Amino acid sequence: MNIPELEAKARKIRGKIVELSHKARTAHLGSSLSCTDILVAAYWGSLKIDSQDAENPDRDRFILSKGHAATTLYATLAEAGFFPQELLDTYAQDGSNLPEHPSVKCVPGVELATGSLGHGLSVGIGMALAGRIQKRSYRVFVTMSDGECNEGSVWEAAMFAPAQKLDNLVAIVDYNKWQATGRSNEIMALHPLKQKWEAFGWSTYELDGHDMKALVDTLRNVPDGSGKPIAIVAHTVKGKGVSFMEDDNNWHYRVPTAEEVEKAKVELQLV
Repeated sequence: MNIPELEAKARKIRGKIVELSHKARTAHLGSSLSCTDILVAAYWGSLKIDSQDAENPDRDRFILSKGHAATTLYATLAEAGFFPQELLDTYAQDGSNLPEHPSVKCVPGVELATGSLGHGLSVGIGMALAGRIQKRSYRVFVTMSDGECNEGSVWEAAMFAPAQKLDNLVAIVDYNKWQATGRSNEIMALHPLKQKWEAFGWSTYELDGHDMKALVDTLRNVPDGSGKPIAIVAHTVKGKGVSFMEDDNNWHYRVPTAEEVEKAKVELQLV
């Protein structure tokens, strides 16, 4: 797919994310919208994975460590053909295979139960190390929130991966500058985030997390020849794509009304 097609795919998925939040009355909408371009760039621009053979041992692995953005993962997987679109209508309902936070193997394509922040990178390291031991060529992509980088387990993992020279591992930080109760850099001293990953021994990139071409170009270049794991600090906007949600942390908790869903679809060029 070319870049305009990927951008259109991201708008479509954002529209579905807004719909799901409204219908299921679930939170974390802003956080889901901020990482949409990252998932689209990964699934349609880089990942070596077959939706019809989701358990292939040689597949690339994708972990959404920020599991509170589950709607982005589910909408992406459905759009990519991992399961029928109709299943999205059951999101967050009793007995559904689509819980509010991902559960391992709840549907094809979900690699890990996430939402308790700080675990995804460590598990991703285990997968990357297993691939090396088994002499498989797959890569592991882990998308985290910036607030997740408050967790000590992230930095233990950040020390271990370079020590093992896991160049088949990518950590992508969705740096939208917000946490549940305030600005990320006011709660903990994340800045300068790129330099922190570099100091821990990662090959580090900093880019606009909504620049589809930059995302695709960087994610395709894995391994990058450095012999190191790769960290991508992706600067994003919480609520991206819907003007009245952008950079407004109320949308960490708010549920859109039916009227706001329609307004969002207009802005996303879906009607």
